[in-house]
Amino acid sequence: MKAIYKSLLAAAAVTPLLTGCIEEALPTSGIVQSQLEASPEATSALLWAMPGHMLNTLTMGSSSYHFDWGYPSMMHIRDVMTDDMVVDYGGGYDWFASWSQNDYVLGENYLICQYPWNFFYEQVLTTNSLIGAIRRDTEDPTAKYNLGAGLAYRALTYLDIARMYEVLPNSAQDGYSNDGKYIVGLTAPIITETTSEEQVRKNPRASHDEMFNFIMTDLQDAEKYMSEGTAAPNKTLPSLTAVYGLMARAYLWDASYYDEAYHGNNGPVGGEEETQSRSESEAFPPAAPAWSADPARATANYKKAAEYARKAIGRAGSPMTKDQWLSTTTGFNTIESSWILAMQYVSESAAVKTSLLNWTSFLSNEAQFGYAGAGAWVSIGAQYYNRINDRDFRKLAFVAPESSKLAGQESYVDDSFAENFSSYYSLKFRPGAGGAEDAATGAVVAIPLMRVEEMYFIEAEATAQVNPAEGNNLLNKFMQTYRYPTYKNLASTKEEIIDEIIFQKRIELWGEGLNFFDVKRLNLPVTRYYSDTNFEIGFNTFNTPDRPSWMNFVIVRQELDNNIGIQGMNTPSPYQNYPLIN
Repeated sequence: MKAIYKSLLAAAAVTPLLTGCIEEALPTSGIVQSQLEASPEATSALLWAMPGHMLNTLTMGSSSYHFDWGYPSMMHIRDVMTDDMVVDYGGGYDWFASWSQNDYVLGENYLICQYPWNFFYEQVLTTNSLIGAIRRDTEDPTAKYNLGAGLAYRALTYLDIARMYEVLPNSAQDGYSNDGKYIVGLTAPIITETTSEEQVRKNPRASHDEMFNFIMTDLQDAEKYMSEGTAAPNKTLPSLTAVYGLMARAYLWDASYYDEAYHGNNGPVGGEEETQSRSESEAFPPAAPAWSADPARATANYKKAAEYARKAIGRAGSPMTKDQWLSTTTGFNTIESSWILAMQYVSESAAVKTSLLNWTSFLSNEAQFGYAGAGAWVSIGAQYYNRINDRDFRKLAFVAPESSKLAGQESYVDDSFAENFSSYYSLKFRPGAGGAEDAATGAVVAIPLMRVEEMYFIEAEATAQVNPAEGNNLLNKFMQTYRYPTYKNLASTKEEIIDEIIFQKRIELWGEGLNFFDVKRLNLPVTRYYSDTNFEIGFNTFNTPDRPSWMNFVIVRQELDNNIGIQGMNTPSPYQNYPLIN
């Protein structure tokens, strides 16, 4: 038994060694396992393999790729694809430049495209390994929790996959694959603990509805098992609170999909069957269904999103305080009471021992051992910083321009850093215990996956989508209670109220890998070139009129070669869809 489950865990770390483009690879997503006989020893190992894989540093099988450090890397990829986060190229220290530049390597033939796909489906493998090891009719409370945790982690993983790979309309693409198939609303293949090798080889991209229903089934089952099982041992494993938070995220995603306000202006709407394929011939696989608005479903699921966000709020701790936000020793590096789900590096973590391939290295400008401190400085977009009210303490998590009355009020791990830090540089993520010089201390940090603050904003937005005035009241109450007492949103229209809710949410969750989903979901433009921009002109200064096409992730060619179910249905490369503004 030990040999069996150890080999399964080891399999998650084995992937092809590739350089610039793909030559030969096996389909990582096709790895499936036989059912394991449940035992405390086996299931415990499989349980902890899930958060362990989240911090994996070698998905691509080589230490040569310094963007390869697990789920935190996925968070950073998503952030640099927005206009919230600016990363200086730093003479080549920015290993995530391809994602912010909308480079050609985002196409199906390249390793940059392969990396997220491999990581996520290896994470699916770790969850399926646990789920398949426990009988659904178990009466053991610990086994029930473990099964619920596996289902919750799988739902989290597929919710990310779905929202990243789902094809949504944009002005730069017409909603068709290069093979002439209408692909709007398609996500990614679903693989469970019972999927056979034969099924994997002919596994189509799930539609939005198929994926949503799959995720919700997992979450509903997770709720059942966790309600009957033992409590989560700590916040690096999902709790019932996290399950409610994931439900809130999923319902919000589905509601926006069926809300015509966020469709965009291309692709079939209203069931125009004849436009599903450019070809009249029936090719395998069949075309996707046309994307239709459903106001009743949108309204119902906005209400569900608000309901489950409130359930999560009721079980979670209070939002982070000013002292917690701005602490130079524990600021956003220590699990706080408001954190619902988190990742935790320890001194023995491989990512910590590398010094460079970890969260602190790339996100903390104060860490002298990392890439950010070496020149890949991380900043907030100037347009967002300048919109934050000076009374809002969150503004002190970024370096103020010299002309600002906040200049000099920021706190540093070392006051001498102020001499080298420019306007808008981030001070949000501190080195562990303030250890700016030594990775053995500074890289040992926690990273938030879900905070209760997100739930307040989901509740406010979802409510505003149905009842704008009530949603605005919820926003005002949160901001006045937890951010600054004189806040008042004077917006009166639904659009203006939701815009303000999303803005405050983007400031709250800056750098936490979540704002990408709102940009894509709400059909928002990315604007990097403007009068006082701090993006590097001519490097990644794109302005898009609506959601960027690069937010529709491309499936790697190795999957196309090995899975006939998705052949002809890939998302076109977003490369050169927008002019670079100089």
